[in-house]
Amino acid sequence: MKRREFIALLGGAAAWPLAVRAQQPAMPVVGFLHLASAHSYEQFVAAFRQGLNEGGYIEGQNVAIEYRWAEGQYVRLPALASELISRRVAVIVAGGGDGPVQAAKAATTTIPIVFTGSNDPVRSGYVASFNRPGGNITGVGLFNSQLEAKKFALLRELAPTIPRVAMLVNPSNSTVETDVANAEAAARAVGQQINVLRAANEREIDQAFRTMAQQPSAALLVAHDPFFNSRREQLVTLAAYLAIPAIYETREFVAAGGLMSYGSKLTDNYRLAGLYAGRILKGAKPGELPVQQPTKFELMINLKTAKALKLEIPPKLLALVDEVIE
Repeated sequence: MKRREFIALLGGAAAWPLAVRAQQPAMPVVGFLHLASAHSYEQFVAAFRQGLNEGGYIEGQNVAIEYRWAEGQYVRLPALASELISRRVAVIVAGGGDGPVQAAKAATTTIPIVFTGSNDPVRSGYVASFNRPGGNITGVGLFNSQLEAKKFALLRELAPTIPRVAMLVNPSNSTVETDVANAEAAARAVGQQINVLRAANEREIDQAFRTMAQQPSAALLVAHDPFFNSRREQLVTLAAYLAIPAIYETREFVAAGGLMSYGSKLTDNYRLAGLYAGRILKGAKPGELPVQQPTKFELMINLKTAKALKLEIPPKLLALVDEVIE
């Protein structure tokens, strides 16, 4: 072989790795759209990543994740969903209630969407049925609206002598009317009324508690809402300051000092969403993945808080508790 030909061959060989890399498929991108804020949902994001890991995907190694947080502002969701579409994501995980699902659904009819907290996906029109969703959407349902009546009953059982019950709701949440109707029906059944208080931001939460301070001897039912979850420290602190017995949606409230919570285990839901996102990345069609439903609901009580409120937990209720925090 002539020297000139040999040098040319070496030059071509040096370019081979670049050519091979250029032919490799780009790392898939998962869009993560959420109503709340990142700092308050760290443990749930970790559970989501765990689900992805179990499906063979590790962030930064063989999958990228684009996070978009609405910071509790529903009006930001459509623009954030559009941003993810422009990033050419392979799948969108929509967390934090129906708002993110609605925004993602309006933004695309082709990119797969996995929800982690739809209240009733069939009734909302996201899926055709639980077993065969059809279309480009599937995920994990929560059915929290149906739990508001149960939360009211548990609150009354723990604080039976409290004459008044207030219910804190976020008016921006699309399920608010259903939530209130279910709680009010449970209250009417025992001859009681519920005073509905509305708060969509931190200032309005403060105002709601000022209203309760003017009507002492009241208990509080905090409706399910991702924004409330992100403000759990504020809610728990105000309830403690005013000595208000309160029931919340998730165990994180009780761990922060709240009295009681009842709801599904959100970390399990986010892990399942991660598993589904991984299956879709491997080629599964969302319309053929059944909507998952919670199978376990947790009742948590903080004994230290109950003692501070001078509440004695009835043995019947204590027998139902999944975990007691002392």
